[in-house]
Amino acid sequence: MTALWVMAIALGASAATMLGGLAALKLRQRLHLVLGFSAGAVIAVAFFDLLPEAFNIGADTPRILVTAAALGFFLYLLLDRLVKLRGRDGTSWRGRIGAGSFSAHSLLDGFAIGIAFQAGQAIGLVVAAAVLVHDFSDGLNTVNVVVKNGGERKSAANWLVIDALAPIVGAGLSLVIAPPRPMLALLLAGFSGFFLYIGASDLLPESQRAFPRPWTTIATLLGAGTLYLATRLAL
Repeated sequence: MTALWVMAIALGASAATMLGGLAALKLRQRLHLVLGFSAGAVIAVAFFDLLPEAFNIGADTPRILVTAAALGFFLYLLLDRLVKLRGRDGTSWRGRIGAGSFSAHSLLDGFAIGIAFQAGQAIGLVVAAAVLVHDFSDGLNTVNVVVKNGGERKSAANWLVIDALAPIVGAGLSLVIAPPRPMLALLLAGFSGFFLYIGASDLLPESQRAFPRPWTTIATLLGAGTLYLATRLAL
């Protein structure tokens, strides 16, 4: 029965991710607003979802987790700079690396659902709620990071499919694999660093570059607020 719960919720997470990505593809004419919302959402995921969960799992190693978050940030910085050295072709690689990070996060989301249900149905439902409410934003962010970096609509759609399938794969893996909790905490902290860089150094400046308007800033705050409320309501 637990396996059925896990896979059913993973399918729901997949659908939410797909809907978010399709919404981003439909709203390309308002890309500056979508990018602004997405920037706030990505930063909020790091601050209000990934880091708190990492500290919850690895409460006895806060300094190590902060170091992991910093390493994630600077590792992404290094990858970003190396990619820029490729010239024009490097722009598309930035999009692929970003989309790959979101897809890996979605895989961990699915994995987290399964691990939580192994700890108990009540805990599993809380974690599942948190995943479902922000997976719509994950799909949105995946499409945006590809499009923003010059990716074609087809490339964004392909990454969206990968991102949508990732929670199903993660949930399936959770039924056969049980990783050490310290390792899971380090992964979550590292991904928070990734997302802080993507949001603050990529999506946020791009949303303001061509359209430095109050509505873009409001969209960013709305994205952060939406993810904050979603994570609070899921507790």
